[in-house]
Amino acid sequence: MKNITYILILFLAGVLSSCEDYLDAPTQSTMDESLIFSNVELAKGAIDGIKEPMGQTNSYRGRFLTHYGSNTDIEWNNSTSINARGDLSRYINSSTNSDMNRDNVYWAMLYRGIERANVCIRGLRTYGSPEPGTEMGQLLGEAITLRTIFYSDLLKAHGDIVARFEPITSETIYMSKSNRDVIYKQLIADLEEAATLVAWPNETAATSTTEMVNKAFVKAFRARLCLWASGYAQRGASISRSSDPELSVDVLYPIALQECKDVMESNKASLETSFETVWRKNCEEVITAGAESLWEVPFSEARGRHLFTYGVRHQMADQYTGQPRGGAYGPLPNVYYDFDSKDTRRDVTCVPYIWSQSNPAKQELDGVNTWYFGKWRYEWMKRYVTSTNDDGVNKIFMRYAEVVLMAAEIENELNGPVAAAPYLKQIRQRAFMSADWSDKVDAYVDAASVSKETMFKAIVDEHGFEFCGEMERKMALIRWNLLKTKMDEAKIKMDDLRNQVGEYADVPTTVYYSYLADGETLDYYGMERGETADKSADYEFQETWVSPTKIEDDKINSLYSNDPDQNQFWPIWQVFIDASNGMLNNDPLN
Repeated sequence: MKNITYILILFLAGVLSSCEDYLDAPTQSTMDESLIFSNVELAKGAIDGIKEPMGQTNSYRGRFLTHYGSNTDIEWNNSTSINARGDLSRYINSSTNSDMNRDNVYWAMLYRGIERANVCIRGLRTYGSPEPGTEMGQLLGEAITLRTIFYSDLLKAHGDIVARFEPITSETIYMSKSNRDVIYKQLIADLEEAATLVAWPNETAATSTTEMVNKAFVKAFRARLCLWASGYAQRGASISRSSDPELSVDVLYPIALQECKDVMESNKASLETSFETVWRKNCEEVITAGAESLWEVPFSEARGRHLFTYGVRHQMADQYTGQPRGGAYGPLPNVYYDFDSKDTRRDVTCVPYIWSQSNPAKQELDGVNTWYFGKWRYEWMKRYVTSTNDDGVNKIFMRYAEVVLMAAEIENELNGPVAAAPYLKQIRQRAFMSADWSDKVDAYVDAASVSKETMFKAIVDEHGFEFCGEMERKMALIRWNLLKTKMDEAKIKMDDLRNQVGEYADVPTTVYYSYLADGETLDYYGMERGETADKSADYEFQETWVSPTKIEDDKINSLYSNDPDQNQFWPIWQVFIDASNGMLNNDPLN
């Protein structure tokens, strides 16, 4: 049953909520560690304590996962309202942003989790005899990995951050930022160790669910961090790779490739047979390990706002949900038309309708200007959500599909497009029906294999089709040095779409629609390219779908206000600078 019970031991519950109280009792802390980390069940409770900050109101639940990742070339904030969340979407990164400049926001919560992980790691090493293949070894590997998860999200959001890899002492209460390269090297080394300690999915009871850390996830996660660390990023006013030779492509890409191959050759995880199944399982809260989801941010039913934020919009309580929300973000209008019409990912990802203000509700077209992510649907859930703000559905932190696409990218860079082709084919075979493989898989990938440049472009495109809405795109574009370039392309695409010119010249103007026998499901014509026949006699309703007035200038311009390349990272929020005893600022380190 999916429902994490967080066991907060008094020793851990006080950590970071009051540094002074914690630091005033070192003898008691040491005694507690000797008791807790020499006992497997108590140590498990301490590891659960590391996860507890994830569900705090302004942590992953209501700030990080609900704010990070937009806007990109494939996804954006559906609202043009001038507010704190909208500012972050448009790359207006003020340290006094009212959503973020709070002492209990995710920055504090993730560092609380890091401190708890540091205490657990010290305790397990000192008192737990954590060897590979043992329960204590599994717990140490999980603690190391959870700490890395927190750090990875702080790094992708902020760049250079505070590095704490030991529990706080009176000498280390206040610390300055560290160069991100130093942190990346530590995390990559940490995950190498963690992979020796944790079991493969379903190899033990401790790795039977996607809420627990397993070897496939750790190795895949290490590959991801290798690509981040060796990729481009904003460093001061410039965009560059790290100058540290230990973080070069030549050093890190072979490591990442081997990690990906280890995961794929293990046969302990795999692609789901259909793309839709990934998201139905997520909405149905299936957390059995060994399939596509490698690890998930775990939420109880009363925590987590993923459908609340990203799901198809329900305007009022209806037959599918008692929580009228969803649709804060969605795909750009052109994304639906950028998909191949035979790509089965398209209709899962891009939804053109909203649920009506009635009970029972029915689907209603919401205009080409506003689309919704169909990966998350209240109507796919097995629970009827009644909470005001929380749906409790886990966030998939990493999928097996990313492993395959990373392998394609790395092979292309190291060994050329022919070596990359089999991996790209795997992703596209899942995306298309087998009858279409000759054209949509083999011919498509063969055409992409003529050069490293054409293969890289195909991989960048495939990444967008595969991960749209998962908020993975921003960091990928950053490390490819394509953030502003691709967002500028997206603005041109939206302008071409509304004017039905260029690659969108065959997009129809009019959509005709009726309802199926169930009275709630739309049946429409005119959404596909080339569907231009007059169908007014066959459908009950019609409306102008695409025209120059249907996608307004202010909506296109809301993709960004400030240069994304000069605003890749959020600042450290002012409340933490003010409380840092002069140690923190937002001046670049390099």
